[in-house]
Amino acid sequence: METIDLRSDTVTQPTDAMREAMLRAPVGDDVYGEDPTVNALQDRIAADLGFAAALFVPTGTQGNLLALMSHCERGDEYIVGADAHTYRFEGGGAAVLGSIQPQPIPQDVDGTLPLNLVEAAIKPIDPHFARSRLLALENTWHGRALPFDYLASARELATRRGLGLHMDGARLYNAAIAYGRPAREIVTGFDSVSVCLSKGLGAPVGSVLLGSVALIDRARRWRKVAGGGWRQAGMLAAAAMHALDHHVERLADDHARASRLANGLRRIDGLEVKGCHTNMVFVDVPPVRLKDLATHMAARGVRLSIGYLPSIRLVTHLDIDDTAIERTIAAFASFDY
Repeated sequence: METIDLRSDTVTQPTDAMREAMLRAPVGDDVYGEDPTVNALQDRIAADLGFAAALFVPTGTQGNLLALMSHCERGDEYIVGADAHTYRFEGGGAAVLGSIQPQPIPQDVDGTLPLNLVEAAIKPIDPHFARSRLLALENTWHGRALPFDYLASARELATRRGLGLHMDGARLYNAAIAYGRPAREIVTGFDSVSVCLSKGLGAPVGSVLLGSVALIDRARRWRKVAGGGWRQAGMLAAAAMHALDHHVERLADDHARASRLANGLRRIDGLEVKGCHTNMVFVDVPPVRLKDLATHMAARGVRLSIGYLPSIRLVTHLDIDDTAIERTIAAFASFDY
């Protein structure tokens, strides 16, 4: 029985065409700046998204960390959502490695940080306080694309109060599909953006950090300090290039399958579908039944992430087809809630 893995869109396997692109990639030593495929990827995505420079990094977590350390100095502060990935799920790296203080703000249900609370959290210029330097947003957040007009409002506040503006755009292209807008329009006005290529786009490894030339120069140094310098990375960059060429528009298929999954699960007594956003579906079951549900689903070849978030998160991706959706609905329906 073929396994259906709905834990995350990070579990995708490279397609045959992607593997072929990796095999053909010209490579060099990227620490010396000599890998032609890495350089081509960086130039291409910077031009596509409207930034002066870009840096290919191993992970989204490292991309966000390098952004924070490039915007902020020791004793500075970044303002961030209390449920944001950079604050909750990246090991406290900004504090541990950058000596940067996070100032978390409770998020609204749509993932936005109320801007009145953001402004109230900005510290006065006084030696008693950390220096507020950066506002960090996440788009998408738990699959939700932030309201488009909110992005411009956040930029206005950041400009008026002298803050940098960073986007954790791990699933930026999912947001673009949800908005029906080019990704470039979404990141306009941001000082830095990190984009994952190893989630819905299906590359095996890698993210890109984008910003000004000066910011990316700082980030390149911090990448080396953090052990993220790599050598013949062109094979990985080739996979990322293939993903950008072939896997962006097909994200709409993932969104459609997530919607079909959510609609099927809504018909099952005992399940509460809390939301379907882009390629993610969130469901609740009685907590006392979670362990038995995990066992039940695993026996039917369906892998779930249970216990990571308050709700069960189901994530569609390029390795999930229509048959997998129907099998998943049937497996949930056969459980005694």
